[in-house]
Amino acid sequence: MKKSGWVIFNTFIFAVACYIIVQYFIMDGTQAGLVQMKLLFLDKLSPLWYMMLFIHITTSLVSLIIGPFTLSKTFREKNLKRHRQFGKVYMVGILFGGLSGLYLAFYATGGLIAKLGFGFLALLWLQSAYKALRMIRQRNISAHQYWMIRNYSLTFAAVTLRLWLPLFMVLFGLENFEVSYAIIAWLAWVPNLIVGELIIKYTKHQETNIEANLYPRSLKS
Repeated sequence: MKKSGWVIFNTFIFAVACYIIVQYFIMDGTQAGLVQMKLLFLDKLSPLWYMMLFIHITTSLVSLIIGPFTLSKTFREKNLKRHRQFGKVYMVGILFGGLSGLYLAFYATGGLIAKLGFGFLALLWLQSAYKALRMIRQRNISAHQYWMIRNYSLTFAAVTLRLWLPLFMVLFGLENFEVSYAIIAWLAWVPNLIVGELIIKYTKHQETNIEANLYPRSLKS
């Protein structure tokens, strides 16, 4: 990723992280926009739901912030020990964030389509983290990096969700919130995953070109 793209990418992460911290940890989290939207369609929310929400918000936020450091090649090469430490914290965040997210998916506003959207997000989030962890234990560095790209593209749904929400509210209004949220339940992560796959494809292409330059065909033969 070019430096300008990396700056924009991290700016979005920083902005959303600050928004979440203010909404859920500085102000009264029960007054956060997501909670208030749900209360428009439900009389009340259970204490277990609130507990799962705050587990999900806290652990997912940790992974969202740590993720760019684990993906950065420069940071990894200069701070390998810290990269590994951050990676462990990131994985713990995904574990608790994914499991709590799966629970919350069953109560998602927007009907079955929204429940399936957020449910698949949670399952793929956990599965891709497991794959990344398995690859690094097998010392398959490239495969580990590719799975981490896929995983963080799903983590980044925390950002894209909050970009799509206000846009849909402006375009379709609060009266169509349930329909909008059902669409956003998929739109928040499916395009991210596609972009992640394109980045992986580009990375593989670059690595192939480097290898070809280092080992010309005449030498191989």
